[in-house]
Amino acid sequence: MLTATLMARKDRRQCIRCGECCLRSGPSLQLRDIPLVMEGPIAPAHLYALRVGELVWDNVHQQWQKTGTEIIKVKEQKGTRACLFYDAAKKACTIYEHRPVQCVAMKCWDPSEFMRVYQEPKASRKDIIFDPNLLRLMAVHEAQCGYDRLEHFVKAIENTGEEAVKEVLGILKWDHDLRRMAPENLGLPHDALDLVFGRPLTHTISMFGLKAVRKPDGSYLLTTLSSP
Repeated sequence: MLTATLMARKDRRQCIRCGECCLRSGPSLQLRDIPLVMEGPIAPAHLYALRVGELVWDNVHQQWQKTGTEIIKVKEQKGTRACLFYDAAKKACTIYEHRPVQCVAMKCWDPSEFMRVYQEPKASRKDIIFDPNLLRLMAVHEAQCGYDRLEHFVKAIENTGEEAVKEVLGILKWDHDLRRMAPENLGLPHDALDLVFGRPLTHTISMFGLKAVRKPDGSYLLTTLSSP
């Protein structure tokens, strides 16, 4: 989902390189973009996965919703929402000749081409990752740390209290420990973890109105967010 103003800009008929679409987010990858990852210039370290059931902002429909399908996105620049490949000083894309199809289709004055591309098949992690051992580990991670399972225990907190909280913390710990061990045991680069396993649950737990606070001993405490 490329974050951009999809309402037609009546005052424009061509790109004026304002950078508006690039500053708001990185694009998501369609299946047609896979060669950009296999052959470059996009590397796994440049990407992250939004897993099924994760709450995300849908830029097309302008609302928060859970993903019904896996989404692979280009990372944003640290501390900002700008696409990783956007050069703000030059107001230019650093991979312009090899940019994803959503970027090629984006015309803020006419969203029709973008919407056509957006409906095409989207890329998933299995289109990028082929190592059988890693795929098995991803499947185990999904079974242990899937959003459906996490949501089940979050909803159970109201009825079972501490028992459900322990289950939630156990899921967060499993996800955290896997990310800590994978680079050492599998030689997986740290900057590829968010693609292989999706974003850390200690961050995305906020979608349930909760916050994971790390204690000095390395364990986590679950609290409610002070604001939505």
